[in-house]
Amino acid sequence: MRSNDLAPYWMPFTANRQFKKAPRMLVSAEGMYYRADDDRQILDGTSGLWCVNLGHSRPEIVRAVQEQVATLDYAPSFQMGHPLAFEAALRLRSLLPDPLGHVFFTNSGSESVDTALKIALAYHRARGESMRTRLIGRERGYHGVGFGGISVGGISGNRKQFAAMLPGVDHLPHTHNTKENAFSRGQPDWGAHLADELERIVALHDPSTIAAVIVEPMAGSTGVLLPPKGYLERLREICTRHGILLIFDEVITGFGRLGGHAFAAQKFNVIPDMITMAKGLTNGTIPMGAVAASDAIFDAFMTGDESAIELFHGYTYSGHPVACAAAIASLDLYQTDNLFARAEKLAPVFETAAHELRTANHVIDVRNMGLVAGIELAPREGQPGARAYETFVRCFENGTLIRVTGDIIALSPPLIITEQQIDELFAAVRLALRSVT
Repeated sequence: MRSNDLAPYWMPFTANRQFKKAPRMLVSAEGMYYRADDDRQILDGTSGLWCVNLGHSRPEIVRAVQEQVATLDYAPSFQMGHPLAFEAALRLRSLLPDPLGHVFFTNSGSESVDTALKIALAYHRARGESMRTRLIGRERGYHGVGFGGISVGGISGNRKQFAAMLPGVDHLPHTHNTKENAFSRGQPDWGAHLADELERIVALHDPSTIAAVIVEPMAGSTGVLLPPKGYLERLREICTRHGILLIFDEVITGFGRLGGHAFAAQKFNVIPDMITMAKGLTNGTIPMGAVAASDAIFDAFMTGDESAIELFHGYTYSGHPVACAAAIASLDLYQTDNLFARAEKLAPVFETAAHELRTANHVIDVRNMGLVAGIELAPREGQPGARAYETFVRCFENGTLIRVTGDIIALSPPLIITEQQIDELFAAVRLALRSVT
């Protein structure tokens, strides 16, 4: 495409002028690979954008979407229903930990987060505790791009352009510390005490004013930050003691990313009051998200006149029929292909390959769990982020897609990756780092 043809599209989270001078175009995908517009095969080391956990263009999902769009392309979700929405919720419920028994459908992770925050506020109001309006996020947290999400989020670049934030929001400190935890394998040993900062925040604001705490069990978009041992357990205990809802943002960690289980809540054996999700729910095929809420939260709304609307919230495309078809087909494949267990089995191979980069140029930390790894580079003096971006470009030129944030490389391939492809992925990163100054 000519440069003028690229001008109308305002690209998200992209240096538009830089990209359009040297665009990187993907035109097809299958299995573990994209194909670029110059007919090169590109190994997908990032599951698209953390979402294509099952691999690309799975025939079962394609067929489900094609059949559904030809049968029922759309149905309203306000005061109406269609069978697939109820089936998708039921199927999803079977993967969730107790007592998260109810599912509210959205269209993205950002919408899931804002939905969960609204449910938290409305829940306390329904119980007669309307003073609980304060929300607690975490530094370096990423919770999407809605005003709720950027307010509780803690990545400064995502906040600084937008003056308007939700009032009454505070933040826990992040848990990243390369001095104490560099080259940790799995959960780091140091840092559980950082959860005690929640006690300080509770004391400062009074627990009767705090509605919810939201964290990513593993922070993904900020550069793969694993929770220290005991950290999530401590957050859960503090929230329970003070009547504060705990929300896990599992948009990235959901659907097997950490291995062994559908959700990080099960992996860490820490059960929140709500889980937000999206991405892997439909394998990235059709936009869809969801919030799983506990029975206690749902039941708090189911009082009073049964003809009254219990929650004044929803989207035109909540539970969209085609998205539901994609979700059901995806959930089928996770189970029939036994991919959560497969990710757990491959995790040691992935970990070994990741930590072999310890000796690569510029690497100052490697951290990992399941099929996700973060490789942190020493920043180039006066040019933060430049070294990782150049590595990203070199990898793409050599046939591998990685993701970078700041000077951190994030790798999160589809769960169908083979041991040979794991070796190829990390070899490509090492090769790129050799050519980056």
